[in-house]
Amino acid sequence: MTTDELANLHGVTVLRCTPDGPPLDGERAALDLIGDAMGRGADVVAVPVERVAEEFFRLRSGVAGAVMLKFVNYRVRLAVVGDVSRHLGESAALRDFVRETNQGGHVWIVADDDELGERLRAAG
Repeated sequence: MTTDELANLHGVTVLRCTPDGPPLDGERAALDLIGDAMGRGADVVAVPVERVAEEFFRLRSGVAGAVMLKFVNYRVRLAVVGDVSRHLGESAALRDFVRETNQGGHVWIVADDDELGERLRAAG
């Protein structure tokens, strides 16, 4: 297993998570990532979609809301990075959720590292 690494994107310290780490599947996993980010001085945690639990994309499960609330409360930004088109195709509510979430500045669901970098550049 490889380890998560720090990167600097447009002056922002990002903890880039590897796809083979523990799944982002609830509050405990969110707190572990937040603690790691804070301990390493990261402002953003970038989690590849492969590492995000399926329940996150089923809004009724409450996992996405619980995870996002932890990140907001601790003032660490979260980016889910990767192709979520399969999930979006299955749920109109999820499409609306992603659209609204991406309009904010704290949690983003982006297609790739380039889109994350562009959002960070635009956010200043």
